[in-house]
Amino acid sequence: MTQKTEVWQRGPVPDVAPLLQPVAHALLQAKEEVNEYLDQFSDDLLWIRPAGMASAGFHLQHLSGVLDRVFTYARAEGLSELQFQQLSQEGKDIEEKCLVSDLVERFNLQVDQALKQLKETNEANLTDYRWIGRAGLPSTVIGLLFHAAEHTMRHLGQLMVTVAVVKNNGI
Repeated sequence: MTQKTEVWQRGPVPDVAPLLQPVAHALLQAKEEVNEYLDQFSDDLLWIRPAGMASAGFHLQHLSGVLDRVFTYARAEGLSELQFQQLSQEGKDIEEKCLVSDLVERFNLQVDQALKQLKETNEANLTDYRWIGRAGLPSTVIGLLFHAAEHTMRHLGQLMVTVAVVKNNGI
């Protein structure tokens, strides 16, 4: 059995500044693994909360939502009404029938948008201050982008465990 090389071991992502390569690598790795782990995952298992923990549906919504929100702050923009609405919906199966494929596709698109933004980010601006949320918490462009990557990987790990547990009926 051949082990697949991780994204960071494949070399630089084209058109991404050197200091932002780790962010791009993490997001691309997450995209690959979300698609792999959710392949053939049943829609019926999406909202199961093993041991009362977060569901796979929550993690998928949250992965997309956090990337969207944090990259918005990195552009020095405030959140839109749609972003606030999506935040309030995280973890809730509010649609008639929320599909795994729809949530995976939303995440894929969000990663693609994040990569586009990374390619457009000037390294000279990485230490520029950015304010987070209504409270105006302080950060920097690089701080936000790094947080987006590490937060994505943290929830990816939780998603992978949740998917494995509910697939194997270890609820």
